[in-house]
Amino acid sequence: MRTITVLLAGGRTGPRMPLSRRLAERAAADTEYTECVRAGLPQWRRTAYLMCGDWHQGDDIVQRVLTELYRNWSRARRADSLNALVRTMLMRRLIDERRRGWARVLLTDLLPERPAPTAPDATERLDLVAALRQVAPRQRAVLVLRFFQDLTVEETAQALGCAPGTVKSQTAKGLATLRGLLAPVRNDVPTTMQAGAASGAPTNVLAHGS
Repeated sequence: MRTITVLLAGGRTGPRMPLSRRLAERAAADTEYTECVRAGLPQWRRTAYLMCGDWHQGDDIVQRVLTELYRNWSRARRADSLNALVRTMLMRRLIDERRRGWARVLLTDLLPERPAPTAPDATERLDLVAALRQVAPRQRAVLVLRFFQDLTVEETAQALGCAPGTVKSQTAKGLATLRGLLAPVRNDVPTTMQAGAASGAPTNVLAHGS
């Protein structure tokens, strides 16, 4: 079982603050950090897997993002949406890391065991994940956020730091590439993705994927 370390973060305090208060604030920060990670971790792991096509590599990136989150927790905890903040951190790291070599890290005990998918859904997911790996990183990021994480065009643009128009154009290009890659396997891109692209609404085609 592969799991991810939850780093416990305590905010820095001034030297004159009483020890009891510092300990209380550290405990509160630790609790907030742990709850944030527990709530978002399954989705972040799935996003990373869809981006890189490998659970080990994806967990490595998630771990790095969690480490960065820990180091900046005193500021990050004040964000309006921690999930949106981590999602942005994760997607930018994933896009950047796709151009570099991957390294594995030792992961410890938080995640439950992943259930093994069953056929024919498993085959369809594997075909789609394999095809996604061949799509350009930015286009892949747009497709993952739009159709696998159910984000709107505006939310996707915010996560990637680009304009909504860019998201729309990257969606069209990514779907065209994906259609060509999947044609020999299943004749076409899943119709739910095409419908979502046409309407601008998010469509989750792997809502029950691992």
